[in-house]
Amino acid sequence: MNGVAAAFVACLLAVGGDAAAATYAVGPGRPYASLQVLLAGVNLQPGDLVEVDGNATYAGGVILRDSGSAALPITIRGLRVNGLRPILSGAANTIEFRQSNHVVFEGFEVTGGTSRCVFVPAAFITLRDLLVRDCPQMGILSADQMSGSITLEYSEIRSSGSGEGRHALYLQSDEVAYPGAVLRMRHNYVHSGTGGNLLKSRFERAEIHYNWFEGAFYHELELIGPDPFEQQPGWSVDLKREDSEVLGNVIVHSGTFGAVMRFGGDGTGESRGRYRFVNNTVVVNGSAGNSVTVFRLFSGIESVEAHNNVIWRSSAGTFNIERTVEAEWVAGRRVAGSNNWISASSAVVPAEWTGTLGGTSPGFADAAAWDYRPAAGSPLLAAGNANPVSPPAWPFPSATLLPAFLPPIRQAIAPGTALSRPVQMPPTIGAVVERDAIFADGFGP
Repeated sequence: MNGVAAAFVACLLAVGGDAAAATYAVGPGRPYASLQVLLAGVNLQPGDLVEVDGNATYAGGVILRDSGSAALPITIRGLRVNGLRPILSGAANTIEFRQSNHVVFEGFEVTGGTSRCVFVPAAFITLRDLLVRDCPQMGILSADQMSGSITLEYSEIRSSGSGEGRHALYLQSDEVAYPGAVLRMRHNYVHSGTGGNLLKSRFERAEIHYNWFEGAFYHELELIGPDPFEQQPGWSVDLKREDSEVLGNVIVHSGTFGAVMRFGGDGTGESRGRYRFVNNTVVVNGSAGNSVTVFRLFSGIESVEAHNNVIWRSSAGTFNIERTVEAEWVAGRRVAGSNNWISASSAVVPAEWTGTLGGTSPGFADAAAWDYRPAAGSPLLAAGNANPVSPPAWPFPSATLLPAFLPPIRQAIAPGTALSRPVQMPPTIGAVVERDAIFADGFGP
């Protein structure tokens, strides 16, 4: 076959591949009344699109078993009707991706799953533009086994979790089946937890960028290692190191629990990992009179570095920056940090931090109204480290040096509408910047 003929055949194959993709309409009066009806009669193929009408409620218990491909994912999209999403409600698992890889699930409201609202024993899943709410146990759960990379973006997760072990978000990866899996969590609003943590991650790598976390029952963030009792044969604690980068987030601790974040382990799984915490705004509003710790370092952990963060407590009480009594350093204590602003009353501040600033007020525009932008004259302005690199002995792999976007301001935002963070040298400390540095913002003119 000559080159022209080969190119012609390749073109036909490409066109045929596109032509094979189908679109399915689901909803009242549509060819398929529900996702269950569709999935009972159709095996979805790579590139297929399922569109579900909004302004309608559908029964939960949806199980997707079909997979797309990296180039042609299956997309299940909720269409807003009169401004309202389709609602999936109820059942033990309101929707489950049962080893259905390469799937995009977007535009839905999911509620009421008695065990999990969204269950993800699958890999290469994108969850986008979702409202996950009022889940009595788990909001979104991925499985210890057969779970791989997940992207969660532009979504709101609220009023979920129960007790100590049920969380709004409980996300983990299978390091045997999917080595190198990454959790990418960005531009989300996660709040009003009713139990557990807002985010508990056991992922091999977690990139927690540009989110607003507020109001956990326990920790806002718990970033740890796999549960050793739930892994596949061939797994060991030394198989992988679990690393997490937390960058450009607002984290508001408004409950009575005594710690904002736990890194390393929880008594059932240790990461032995590296943690990078950069340009975040951490505010403690609750726990009046109680002792509160920001970084609770626990079990096996390699390193923690923190740069350009504002860490402020608005209420009275002991305020410890770190707690290390439970930490088990795998290579001796490894802590670094630069240009963090902390409350003047803070105790147990890492001695390794350099350029630390502090005072009674970080100069927020209106903290009582949750407006954590620095006002004119704030000590946060142009006070950050423009080159917050890791110590050369223990670099964080593939780090995002400085944030490129701003987090949402106490609300869900539409996909693609995240505001770029202006380049400032030196950068402003914290996750948000002053009003005059951007053309539009979540607070209006």
